[in-house]
Amino acid sequence: MSTRQETASSPLIGSRDDLVAWIAAGEKPAERWRIGTEHEKFLFDRATLLPIPYEGPRGVRAIMDGLMSQFGWLPIKEGETVIALARPDGSAGGTVSLEPGGQFELSGDPCLTLHDVAAETDRHLREVAAVAAPMNVGMLGMGFAPTWTRAEMPTMPKRRYGVMTRYMPSVGQYGLDMMYRTCTVQVNLDFADEADMVKKLRVSLALQPIAQAIFASSPFTEGKPNGFKTFRGEVWRDTDKARTGNLPFAFESGMGYERYVDYALDVPMYFVYRDGNYIDVAGASFRDFLDGRLAALPGERPTMADWSDHMTTLFPDVRLKRFLEMRGADGGSRAMILALPAFWVGLLYDRAALEAAWDLVKSWSAAERDALRDGVPGQGLDLRFGAGTVRDIARDAIAIARSGLRARGRGAGTHADEAVHLDVLEEVIKFGTMADEMLSRYEGKWRGNAAKVFEDYEIIVR
Repeated sequence: MSTRQETASSPLIGSRDDLVAWIAAGEKPAERWRIGTEHEKFLFDRATLLPIPYEGPRGVRAIMDGLMSQFGWLPIKEGETVIALARPDGSAGGTVSLEPGGQFELSGDPCLTLHDVAAETDRHLREVAAVAAPMNVGMLGMGFAPTWTRAEMPTMPKRRYGVMTRYMPSVGQYGLDMMYRTCTVQVNLDFADEADMVKKLRVSLALQPIAQAIFASSPFTEGKPNGFKTFRGEVWRDTDKARTGNLPFAFESGMGYERYVDYALDVPMYFVYRDGNYIDVAGASFRDFLDGRLAALPGERPTMADWSDHMTTLFPDVRLKRFLEMRGADGGSRAMILALPAFWVGLLYDRAALEAAWDLVKSWSAAERDALRDGVPGQGLDLRFGAGTVRDIARDAIAIARSGLRARGRGAGTHADEAVHLDVLEEVIKFGTMADEMLSRYEGKWRGNAAKVFEDYEIIVR
């Protein structure tokens, strides 16, 4: 989740038109399109196989201290508490931030190519490993904590998480699990104009369950198979229906920036940030705030920074801000971290590939899109759809993505194009997902011991 930093004073919002203009300001010509990748990892104690706390000589704060002292990262603080890390001005590397349960996240810089994303990812993993390994702390990439109870999860000292923790149980059964026990990989991509945004949004919303099936890696809960290929996907089905889902209005006539703004205005707020504090306004309407009718701040009007904050608290399968965020995938291995942006860049950043992807999904009804979203968490690639299965759609989507990456022609070293990062997905189609492999090992060589996941799926940096 986003990390708030103190900035210069923000202008007051004059009208709804300002909110539309805020999104439209993200428009970029194709030569300026970039790739922003975010990936979360569980940090665990190799001796106990438990999550590490924030404090302590082998805690999250100690790892951040090591990144600062060894690699020059700078602290981002709330009061005296370090809650994130940034690179010095002008230095590449993105931002390191913390999810509520200590999930360790890199929010990468906007990169020109997937090879740049790979270099950035590898640098981050090497740095974290250099600090964490001497502490006997490992990194695990999967979508849901495989053995830990909710009570065993640590709590990170970010104030906005306190607001969310209080509110989540009132709007869904899995909200706290989403916060504290899930990990994801996502990619943020650009659009040229409103029409380009709408086409990309529709394609990516329709195909988000397909990506969810391909990247499924969360078949265990508290040490036992949970009946799902991606339990993280199931968690998102009952977290907070007012701010999640596949946005059916996006496929209706008249979709554009204004329609998304109207949706966002009515998504309940979490907080308002003032003078370093998060004021709990959970459940209130930004529309009321815009009219000066927010009960917690009577007569006060919102700023553009308030709008930006609010937009980070919307959690649809694809989120629109000044770019589009693909949000459906479980966390995974290094190869899967890199495959996720390759999949979406291939589909969305080449015009012919985008049109082919639209042809793949444009006939699907709202009911069919809902059926995919509802069925994929349990059945993954094996879910029946139309005359075939999700695996068939995934195979077609990967082929389109490969053609799109080849058309981009962004070579590096010995690679002719970026499509090398899709190779692992071809293996998934042939042999099964990370979840399928984990369940097979659980029934076989692990002999029913899900804790073996830490040994076999720890992210090892070479």
